[in-house]
Formats: sequence, C-alpha cells, structure tokens
Amino acid sequence: MELGIFSFGDIHRDPVRGTTVSPEQNTQDLLERARLADQVGLHYFGVGEHHRPDYSVTSPATVLAAAAAQTRQIKVGSAVTVLSTEDPVRVFQQFATIDLISQGRAELTAGRGSFIESYPLFGARLEDYDALYEEKLELLLRLNAQERITWSGEFRSGLDDALILPRPFRAADGSRKLDIWIATGGTPQSTVRAAALGKNVMYALLGGSLRNFERHAALYRQTAVDHGFAAAGLKVGVSTPGLVLRDAASGAGRAKEAFRPYWMDTMRRISAERGFPTPSGVTYNMETAPGGALFVGNPEEVAEKIVRMHGHMQHDRQIFQLDLSSVPQETVLEAIELLGTEVLPLVQRELGSGAGTDARAVSQKVP
Repeated sequence: MELGIFSFGDIHRDPVRGTTVSPEQNTQDLLERARLADQVGLHYFGVGEHHRPDYSVTSPATVLAAAAAQTRQIKVGSAVTVLSTEDPVRVFQQFATIDLISQGRAELTAGRGSFIESYPLFGARLEDYDALYEEKLELLLRLNAQERITWSGEFRSGLDDALILPRPFRAADGSRKLDIWIATGGTPQSTVRAAALGKNVMYALLGGSLRNFERHAALYRQTAVDHGFAAAGLKVGVSTPGLVLRDAASGAGRAKEAFRPYWMDTMRRISAERGFPTPSGVTYNMETAPGGALFVGNPEEVAEKIVRMHGHMQHDRQIFQLDLSSVPQETVLEAIELLGTEVLPLVQRELGSGAGTDARAVSQKVP
C-alpha cells in the first residue's frame, strides 16, 4: 500500500485564524511539504490545477518540477491535470521533462476537473466537454506510446510524422513512457474508460460511506480483464480529505476538532455554489465515524480506516488532502510526519508495502 499527499494550493481565508496566506508563501509551503513527505517515506506528492483566486496552483508541472529537484525518492504527480483545456503535446513534454529531472518519478493524472473556469479562459466550449476530453486523452496516450506520430482531430491542429521530444526517463524494462493515471469522481462511464484503456484509476472520495466505491473498483477490474488487461498490473487509487494528529494528553481527539471548522467552511462554500444541502455538525460526525469517508483521527484510527477501506476496494494507493480551507502549515507538517512515521508502518504491517512496482512496465495486455 502506498500513501501520499496532495494539494490544490488552498489559499482561502483561514476560518479559525482569520488570516490569508499569499500565493508566494503557499508555493514555498508546498515545497516544504514535498521535502518532508520524501524524508518520512511517503510515496506520492501531488498538486492539482485550478484557475480560481482561492487556489495558488494553476500550473502543476511548474510546481512539480521544483518538487522533483528538491526530493530524492517520492513520486511527484498532477492531481489533476485538466486535460480538456490543455494541449496534450505540451503536457506530455512538460511531464517528460519532470520525469527526466526526477529520474523516473513523474506521474500524470488526467481529468476534466471539478470546476469550469479553465474552459472560457483557454477558449474551450462547455458544450464540447465530453468530446474534448475523449480526443485529448486519446492523443496523450498515443504520444506516450510512440516517438513519432501522425494524427488529426477536431480540437487541435494535426500532426504529420511529428517527432515528440523529450522522451521520459528510461524505466527498468528499457521503455520510455510516462506513468499516466485517469481521475474520476466515480461514474461508471469513467471507470469503464480507464479500465478499457488499461490505465491506473484514481477515485476522488469526498463523502459518504467507505463502501460506496466498492462496486466501482470491482467494475474497473472486471472491465480491464474483459479488454485483455491483467487486473493485477493495474492500480486503484483513492484521494480523500483528511488529517492525522496525536490525541491530546487528556485523551481528546485533536484531529477531529481541529479539522471540523475547515471541512465545514469548504463544504458550506461548495454547497452554496452548487446548490447542495448545507452540511451540519451531524454530517461531519457521520463522515469522521469509522464507516465514513473522512480520514480524520489519531494515527491508529486513520490506519484502521485505511485497512477497512482496503477490505472494500483492495486499493493500492491512498492520498490525502490535508490543507482544506487553509489548514495551517504547522498542522499540515505534523500530519505529514505522522502519516509517514506512524500511519504507514501500521498499514504496511497489515497490508504489505506494494510500493515497488513500476506501472509503466506492467499495464500491458495479456498475450
């Protein structure tokens, strides 16, 4: 089992302290988190793309290149790249360059994003939402598979025997391919797409029961087999908000109380934007309960919940968004250290490490 962290560069006003972190400071904070995550043995550091004033990361590749240069072992990847409004050629070149900087530690997670600001910003039409993603994902995967490419499509100028450079770092099997994942909020259609392509899948688990994604993981693996891929060679990942802190000397749970105002602030804002029911303290208590989807607690509680979820999904990786609504940097750093030094050993004791396989060498069709 692999554990990691990710961030969108959250710079919302802190609902507890009433302060706001600048984009300059947040960028430095992100790099400090990457260095610490690497030092304590976590497997993944990711940043996601947004184009809103309350998130600092608009260009994941730039931040990841800096993180790659400052770390030694941890994988660095996008969480996610909004591929629908990007040029796949430039995305491939950028992440291939990060792969060279990191000597094979770069990953690219492609998705459509949860917000729509990038569409008008980059001249894309929302009515082309599905077609844009399908075409650009197909092109990205072809770029990854071949050095020279001839291609034509609807949303980008064609390529005529184009040489696409640089190529990624040479893997152990001699190949030069990026490790590409497909992000999804959990629709059957996106699950089937990722499986049919033979690509790792990353599920965004934002709320509800731990059992909710069990059927999606089963559908993913069965569809992969139906399309001729070995399910054992593909990875299932889960991203979730969370926080891990040691309990207070009195025995009180610090993490649940510390995270409550930040989660409530985020969910109230998103609910207002999207017309969802406003969450309550009861909702938070349900989500942080043993069967809920928020991974908040002391190291033993968080490790136990990861193991419980693995019983439902048999997932290979879990990554945590620790800085929801600008959780303070010192709290995030404490959580990162505990994830690596206490949670990870507890989880691996139960499930094993599962960290040594390079997905670029195994996600191939069964002969």
